[in-house]
Amino acid sequence: MSVLDSFGALLSSVIAAVVMLAFAVLSFFITVFIVQVGAGLAGYSPSGDFVVLSAALLATGAIVAGATPLTGLSGISG
Repeated sequence: MSVLDSFGALLSSVIAAVVMLAFAVLSFFITVFIVQVGAGLAGYSPSGDFVVLSAALLATGAIVAGATPLTGLSGISG
């Protein structure tokens, strides 16, 4: 039974990774939209490079901040 338990753990890890990747991509696109609308409300018209860069930094910060408590709960020290 331990082999089946190992495959179950592997499958659940793969599913969790795919879901987290999908949420990361979705949060990036939403952040691009928010940055673009926010810049438009402020009267700025930045190029797409700066919109994508700022959205990437914001999305990365949110993902890292959201993952940090999970590493604290799991006992992993970094």
